[in-house]
Amino acid sequence: MADDNAVDERPFRYDARAAEQFEQKWQAYWNENGTWEVPNPAGPLADGWSEVAHKPKRYILDMFPYPSGSGLHVGHPLGYIGTDVYGRYLRMKGFNVVHTIGYDAFGLPAEQYAVETGQHPRVTTENNVNNMRRQLQRLGLAHDERRAVSTTDPGFVRWTQWIFLKIYNSYCDDNGTARPIEQLIKEYESGTHATQRPWGELSRVERAEVIDGHRLVYRTEAMVNWCPGLGTVLANEEVTPDGRSDRGNFPVYKRPLTQWMMRITAFADRLIDGLDGLDWPEPVKLMQRNWIGRSTGARVRFATEAGELEVFTTRPDTLFGATFMVVAPEHAIVDQLVAPDAADAVAAYRAAIENVSEQDRTADSRDKTGVFIGAYATNPVNGAQIPIYIADYVLAGYGTGAIMAVPAEDERDWAFAEKFDLPVVRTVQPPPDHPEDQAFTGEGVAINSDFLNGMAMAEAKAAITAWLEERGVGEGAQTTKLRDWLFSRQRYWGEPFPIVYDVDGLPHALPDSMLPVELPELDDFAPRSRPDDPDADPEPPLGRVEEWVNVELDLGDGPQPYVRET
Repeated sequence: MADDNAVDERPFRYDARAAEQFEQKWQAYWNENGTWEVPNPAGPLADGWSEVAHKPKRYILDMFPYPSGSGLHVGHPLGYIGTDVYGRYLRMKGFNVVHTIGYDAFGLPAEQYAVETGQHPRVTTENNVNNMRRQLQRLGLAHDERRAVSTTDPGFVRWTQWIFLKIYNSYCDDNGTARPIEQLIKEYESGTHATQRPWGELSRVERAEVIDGHRLVYRTEAMVNWCPGLGTVLANEEVTPDGRSDRGNFPVYKRPLTQWMMRITAFADRLIDGLDGLDWPEPVKLMQRNWIGRSTGARVRFATEAGELEVFTTRPDTLFGATFMVVAPEHAIVDQLVAPDAADAVAAYRAAIENVSEQDRTADSRDKTGVFIGAYATNPVNGAQIPIYIADYVLAGYGTGAIMAVPAEDERDWAFAEKFDLPVVRTVQPPPDHPEDQAFTGEGVAINSDFLNGMAMAEAKAAITAWLEERGVGEGAQTTKLRDWLFSRQRYWGEPFPIVYDVDGLPHALPDSMLPVELPELDDFAPRSRPDDPDADPEPPLGRVEEWVNVELDLGDGPQPYVRET
C-alpha cells in the first residue's frame, strides 16, 4: 500500500517550480529571437517582410493600462490573456499578427500619484511603465514590444494634438457629417449661410465667434464638478455619492467654469440610426438608444423680468396646465430674478445641495425640495403669471436647465405641487377610474386647453407647436439626453492644447509644423490646493511658467504675441 504521506520524488513532476523554469526558459527564447516581432513593408522594421507579405493580416491592440500605480492589478490579465489567446489562434491559422500595447501615461491619476510620492510625474510614470513591461513579459504575452508606445512620448503627443486640431478645424453639416471649417467660412462669405448682419459688416472678433459656435471642439462656460483640493475639474464618475473626490477624498463643488467641450451631440442622430445596422444583442442596442435619449417636442419661451426663460418639453400639448416653473439652482437667471427677501433662502438651498451628486438629485425616491425665488414667468398661451422655483431635481447641464411644471400630467411635478400647495390643472382627460389624487401620464383628449380642446395628443402637439412658431415664442425641436463631452485641464501632466490666444483673446490653432507642443519641465507641478474654498479659482501649474505661456509666433501675419492655453 502506498504511503499517502510520502513525498513524490518523480523527476518530471510539473509543479510551480517547474512551471516557473519552463516559462522563464521560453520567455527568454522569445525575447532573444524576436518571436513576436513582426516586420513592416518598409522602413527600419522591414527586415523579414518578404517572408510574411503573402499572409493575411490582423492587428491587435490591447487597452492601455494607466501607470498611475506601481504595477498591474489582477484585472489587467483578464483582458490581456484573452487577446493573447486570440492572437496565437490567428497565427496558427496562418495570419500575420501584430499584437502590441501602450501606456496611458498622462492624466490626473498619474499626476496625483506623483504628488503623493513627491516625485516628478515623468520619473514616477517611467518607473511604473518599466515595471509593467516586466510584469507583462512574465505573463508571457505575445506583444511586439518594439511597437509599444507611451502617451507621453513626444511622437505620440504630436499625433494626439494633430487629432485635436482636425476636430477643432471641423464642423458638422446638416447631414451629420464632419466637414472642414474652411468650407463653412466660404459658405458664410458667399452668403449661403446667413448671419443677422451681413458677413462683410462683422468685425474680426464677431466672425470668429460665429465660426467658433460651429466647431466640433469649443470653449464655453459649463457647470462642472470643481475640486479645489485637487485643483481640477472632475468627471461625474470621479465624484463619490457623498460629493467628494474619489482620489484624495476632497470636497467637490458645482460651479461654472470655462471649459473645452466636444460637440458630440451633433452626431446624436447618426449614433442612434447607426445602431440599426449593428449585429449586437437588442438589449445592448436598447441601452445605447436610451443613453442617447432622443426626444421630440418643442422649445417654449416664457417671459420674465430678466428676459426669456426657455424650456424644452416633449408635451407641448399640456402647456395650458403649466402652473409653475422649476429651474436648476445653478441657473444663471436665478441671480437676475431672485427677490431680496428670497435671497437668503436661495443661498442656503444652494449650499445644502452643492455636494449632492446628480444621480442622487434626480432619484425618483428623493423627497422633493425647493425654494420660491420671489419671481414669476408668463405662460405664453394664456398670459398666466406662474411662480418660479429652484429645485435640485432640475440639472443645469441637462436641457436648458429649466422646466415648465405640469403637475396634472407628470408624477414628479405632482409631488412638488403637493408639497408646496401649488395649483393643478388637468389638460388631458384621464379615464373614469383614474384616481383624482394622482397625475395622469397617459394619452387622452385635450381639456381645459382653449383651442386644443377635444384633440388627440398627436394633433394637439402639432397645433400648439404651429401656434408657438407663428407667434415667435417657440418652435418644434428635438433634443437628447446625450451631452457634449467636457474635457479640459487645470493640471500639469497632460498633453498641452495646441491653441494660443491673441491680444483680443481669440483662439488660434497652431499649424502642424509647430507640433508637438511639449510640456515645460516643472519642479513645482502641484496645483494650489484650497479644499474648503468653493470659490477658489483654478491656478493651473502651467500658468506659472511665464516664458512658456507668453510666446511670439508667426501664424501667417508676421510675428505676434500670443498666450498659450494652460
